[in-house]
Amino acid sequence: MTSEMNRREAVKALLDYRDKLLVVTGLGSSSYDVHACGDAESNFYLWGAMGSAALVGLGLAQAQPKRRVLVITGDGEQLMGLGGLATIGAAAPKNLSIAVIDNGHFGETGMQLSHTGKGLSLAKVAAACGFAEVEELCDIKSVRRIRKRLQETMVGPRFIVLKVKPENLPRSLPPRDAVHVKNRFRAALGFPTI
Repeated sequence: MTSEMNRREAVKALLDYRDKLLVVTGLGSSSYDVHACGDAESNFYLWGAMGSAALVGLGLAQAQPKRRVLVITGDGEQLMGLGGLATIGAAAPKNLSIAVIDNGHFGETGMQLSHTGKGLSLAKVAAACGFAEVEELCDIKSVRRIRKRLQETMVGPRFIVLKVKPENLPRSLPPRDAVHVKNRFRAALGFPTI
């Protein structure tokens, strides 16, 4: 499935009216995309945790069962964490959604063709891992439709693939101080900071 959808427009459409949604970002472009849509204390940017965004989201969803958690990551980052999808499927959290921005390329290392660019379907992998809801979207209208469902009760984890055009957009750098990001996220959850 090919798409001409712009990644920043897709992420913005997902995050419009986010309410109390907790957002975990994968390494690289997905962090830039989320930051470009507006920095928030309830954004947890991962720096140097390649392949771990989905599992960090799982831990957060389990620790905060009354809150909705959205992981926004890229196809390259998620490919490095395929085993985590099986763990999430088995855990079956009802408050975790994972959105993979899939441009079919490894954007951070020179835009080489990725596994998804060669035909691997992350949606089919997630379905095989037991995700309750799996969708592959290639237009903004579909993204806006799914955005409304991010606040609804789920029967299990949701996996959304956002097929976007391959482009290397200017970076919008979120805070890089890990202690600062951790402390402000803890404060957003209502915990004391150190």
